[in-house]
Amino acid sequence: MDPQSRGADATAEARREALTAVYAEASVCPRCPLSETRTTVVFGAGDADADLMFIGEAPGANEDRVGLPFVGQAGRLLDRLLDEIGLQRSQVFIANVLKCRPPQNRDPQPHEIEACSDYLVRQVELIRPRVICSLGNFSTKLLRADPTGITRLHGKPEIRAIGARAFRLYPIYHPAAALYTPSMLEILRVDFERLPGLLALDPPPPPAPARTQRAAVEEPEPERVTEPNADAVTAQTPVGSNGAESASQLGLF
Repeated sequence: MDPQSRGADATAEARREALTAVYAEASVCPRCPLSETRTTVVFGAGDADADLMFIGEAPGANEDRVGLPFVGQAGRLLDRLLDEIGLQRSQVFIANVLKCRPPQNRDPQPHEIEACSDYLVRQVELIRPRVICSLGNFSTKLLRADPTGITRLHGKPEIRAIGARAFRLYPIYHPAAALYTPSMLEILRVDFERLPGLLALDPPPPPAPARTQRAAVEEPEPERVTEPNADAVTAQTPVGSNGAESASQLGLF
């Protein structure tokens, strides 16, 4: 494993402990009014050492109820698309821009994104993914610090950085889009098919020290990549519900 994306065992263990600490902080977060309406904080779930991270918009009703991201119809489609490229949910990490559900699933508001973005930054810094898939407009605009929409950007990887870590940002449509527009499914499939090629590339070099700052976003560097039933809720253990289970859900063991 390359030194940028993986450190020594002791460092990896420290990162896992730090990620659990970030969850503990987020689980009682009072930073915005969503703390008054949520059922539970949806921190994220998956492999804490994942090379691939998905970042969506915000929890929905199912997620708010069980404390896990992408457990409704959109999550089932995401699982299917992963399976088609030979990956499982347990091999990636999935999170959202917001950790709490907006009432009636409305769009995230700027002050909510600002209040919550530090949790996402720290997740990225600790998980150290090589590729981040931003799902839809909100996560794409946040990670690019740019208002350009997903329609123009989907399927176009570029190198970005958070803090001292560089990664390949790969914007794609949110799986929920295919639930409302069936023709979108083939576009999603085509974009997903490029993921194995992106993951096979050498990790991008870290940003120059003079430009390194926490949550700083690098200028885009487009790349050409060689292509190498209902709202049933997935039965999983919520992150952080208790000791060993929460550690296991984060991929700590």
